[in-house]
Formats: sequence, structure tokens, C-alpha cells
Amino acid sequence: MTRSTTKSSSGLGTATAGFAAQRLTTLTALALLLAVSGPALAEDSAKTSSSGTQALAAKADPVAPPLQPGSTWDDLKADILGKVMPKEADGIVSLEAPYRANDAATVPIVLSQPSAAAPRIQSAKLIIDENPAPVAGTFTFGPAMHPLNMELRVRVNQYSNVRLIAETDQGPVMTGRFVKASGGCSAPATRDPQLALSTMGEIRVRSFPKAEAAAAMSTPDGQRRETQVMIRHPNYSGLQRDQITQLFIAAHFIDKLTVYQGDDLLFSMEGGISISENPVFRFSYTDNGTPDLTIHMEDTEGNSWDKTLPKQVEG
Repeated sequence: MTRSTTKSSSGLGTATAGFAAQRLTTLTALALLLAVSGPALAEDSAKTSSSGTQALAAKADPVAPPLQPGSTWDDLKADILGKVMPKEADGIVSLEAPYRANDAATVPIVLSQPSAAAPRIQSAKLIIDENPAPVAGTFTFGPAMHPLNMELRVRVNQYSNVRLIAETDQGPVMTGRFVKASGGCSAPATRDPQLALSTMGEIRVRSFPKAEAAAAMSTPDGQRRETQVMIRHPNYSGLQRDQITQLFIAAHFIDKLTVYQGDDLLFSMEGGISISENPVFRFSYTDNGTPDLTIHMEDTEGNSWDKTLPKQVEG
């Protein structure tokens, strides 16, 4: 059974809250100007199914070029990195994304390491330079997630570098891609707001047969598994409009997510408006032998959900 409680809301954290708020204010002002002439960018995004049961398809699309130089990152990096200077992530971790996204509201991102010989990634930030709140998510990874292999979907508001800054035991590294997409943060939601709220908080888990899992392998610590966590939540960005009233829908998104197997953390996320509607996370991990996954989720309206689901294999 899903358990729902109420608590005080929390933001993305003090490190990035200031400049994120400034960017959101600017984008909101632009959106109000657009309201005079009617919907604009919304028509450019054909929404995909929100079921989340299909694998994300970044690897099937043309790969985006490497990170491009730009003044936006020059303005952001001090707030995000401080005085830290990450090294190139070649041979440690890669970020894959489509060169030109089919849907700016659900851009598939693949984070992967070449092998278990690569340094373990303890935490990481996913940054979308040109988004109103550039920090899409801050992740912490448990040992069982090594080597990292994770897919997720994000919103991209305009042509932008999408970068991963990963913390390893050898220091921070950075990699990324330049993605051509626009309008992702203001694209209309795929479902009526009342319907979206009625199913909000539903969580499903899909595990894949070992023979079909790309990362399936035996390690000294156990058997590698591949699983997909699918969540029902509108993840409103604050820049979308109700398609009937044309009024802006207030920001309302998942800001905390944790996934455990037994007592062992797989990963946690502090999220923002750049994570797509109805989030989907597909990842590989080393099975510790416990039968269930435990998922805890909180959003910015003070709601929280807990669910324990079996590691069942379909097919």
C-alpha cells in the first residue's frame, strides 16, 4: 500500500537556490509576454506516452556533439562548483543525448561508465545550462550502482549544453553534450490537471530479464540487475498553462526521491523543474539478495509517499 503524509516543502538547496530563482523570474516574465499573443512554444512539442514502460531511446538517436563554449556556463559555474575545477571525464563516465530532441519536454539522457574498473561515482549533478533552474538534479549513488548505468528524461528549454559533474574518489570530473531542443519547460502537460492529481504518487517497478539486461554480469559482490522505476507526478515547472483557463499552473514537482534495496541505498535525488512529467528512471545495480525495493518520494507541496515493491522479473 502507498502511504501518503504531509510535511513542510523543501527546495533545491541553498547552493543553487539564488540563481535558480532569478532565472525562474526572468522566464516567468517572458511567459507573461507570450500570454498576450497566445500559446507559442507549446505547439512544438508532441507529447509521448506517459506510461513510462518503454526503455528510453537516447542511444538510438544521432549522438549530440560535445559541450560547446558559452557565456551562460561562465556565469553559472562559480555558483555550482565554487573553486572546484573538474577534470575531463574521458574513460570514467559518459553522458549521451540526442543531437536534436523529438520532444523537448522528454529528452532522454543516458549516464554510463565503461566498466567496473572505472572510479566509483559517489554523487553527481545534472546541469542544463539554459534552463530557468539549471540544476536538474543532484544524485547520490550507493556502492551497488557501480558501474553507473542510468537513464532518465529531462526538459530542455532552449538549445543548451547538458552536463554531468560527477564526484569520484579521484576527484570531480565533467562531461556532457550539446542538445538542440526548445520549449520543454513551458510545453503543456499531457494530462488534465485534475486527472494528474488523482493518480499522483503512484509508483511502479519493472525489472528486466537478466539475459536482456545490457549490464547483466556477475561481480564479486553479486548479480547485476536492470530495473525501471516509474512514477506518476505532473512535475509542473511553473511555466506551463492550463489548456482550458490559459492560467499558469504553479510549480509542483518531486524534490526528493530515494530508492533502497533492503537497507542499502541505490540512489537518491534532489530534483527540480527540469525532470520530466511522470519521471522514469532505468538503472543497473548489483543485487544484494533482498527481495524488495523500497522507494520514498516527496514533493514541493509537502506530500510524501513510501512504497515497497518486489524485484520481480517480467518476460
